[in-house]
Amino acid sequence: MKNILKVYVNAPLILRIAIGLVIGVLLGLFVPQAKFVTIFGSIFVGALKAIAPLLVFVLVIASLASAGKNIGGRFKTVIIYYVLSTFLAAVVAVIGSYLFKVTIPLSISAEEAAPAGLGEVFTVLLNNIVANPIGSIINGNYIGILAWAVVLGLALRAGGEKTKEVLNDISAAVSKAVAWVIQLAPFGIMGLVYASVGEYGLEIFTDYGKILLLLVGCMLVVAFVIDPIIVAISLKRNPFPLVLKCFKESGITAFFTRSSAANIPVNMKLCEKLGLDKEYYSVAIPLGATINMDGAAVTITVMSLAAAFSQGISVNFIIAILLSFVATLGACGASGVAGGSLLLIPMACSLLGVGQDTAMQVVAVGFIIGVVQDSLETAINSAGDAIFCATAEFRERMKRGEKVEF
Repeated sequence: MKNILKVYVNAPLILRIAIGLVIGVLLGLFVPQAKFVTIFGSIFVGALKAIAPLLVFVLVIASLASAGKNIGGRFKTVIIYYVLSTFLAAVVAVIGSYLFKVTIPLSISAEEAAPAGLGEVFTVLLNNIVANPIGSIINGNYIGILAWAVVLGLALRAGGEKTKEVLNDISAAVSKAVAWVIQLAPFGIMGLVYASVGEYGLEIFTDYGKILLLLVGCMLVVAFVIDPIIVAISLKRNPFPLVLKCFKESGITAFFTRSSAANIPVNMKLCEKLGLDKEYYSVAIPLGATINMDGAAVTITVMSLAAAFSQGISVNFIIAILLSFVATLGACGASGVAGGSLLLIPMACSLLGVGQDTAMQVVAVGFIIGVVQDSLETAINSAGDAIFCATAEFRERMKRGEKVEF
């Protein structure tokens, strides 16, 4: 038994995940009655979601309390990267929607509540910022967690060395617990894949194939064209080793967990492997999980324009660019809205003159294709967090004349 456990632990995590993925697909296709397999996925995602808020809260406080004075520049840079990539993702979605105009058969009723406009989105965001910190940890409100962690971290900078040592010890202990949870990833992925394949099969690709293909195409352009261009311009070197590494180690896990929050621990581990400064990435990664929303910007833009085209509404390019700004702002607030990017579609639709009832039918379609759309959206968002977090730090190092390897 010990030998089996040793072989399991020493095997590369990606290999173990790949094996779990294949087993999950095979079980889903050929043994659909083995419903007990889904419990592995539920336990894995539940464990990640449970530990991630505490990890972010503790790491941010410990990092800021003991941080040096030279990390400010990197934060400004990474925020610019996050917002710029989200806007460019929305622009890609506009261009894709015009090149390949897709309509949706709208015959589905929906009763989900959605934000009426940007004002409501920002009201939710502001309320989340000042929410009770303990409640934020319990409810997974990462905007509130980040806000209070930053306040407490800055306040504790005046504390003694022993206080900072205790904080760092607690941070290390929580990180260790996260490492143990991540070891369960192969079983979790197996359960998640089994659930998806067993429930949806391949029907999703035939019923709403065109809109799904457009969404996937735009997201892949963002992931493997736009993001690498930003990295290449910033670092003046081949971006693909970094981009592919981030997608391999972060994107794959995020694709199956379908939760940027649950993937924060995975991104933290990736940043550690890349040799990034813990004081910096402990704040930058959770920040990216809340404002770096490339996939959400694509979803909001493509689905909104599809709704307009389905209604025969002509949308000029100026309005479409304005939609890109709205999608960018809305996507940055998607983590503060229950239902994420899909429930921000009616807000964008209102800009195009699409009625609320029609917009909510589009949201319902989004939920149907969500098994693929949400998975890929999360993968791109999460991998992008790590890509730009690393790019900002590597750029600072190169400015100082240091050699950078990735």
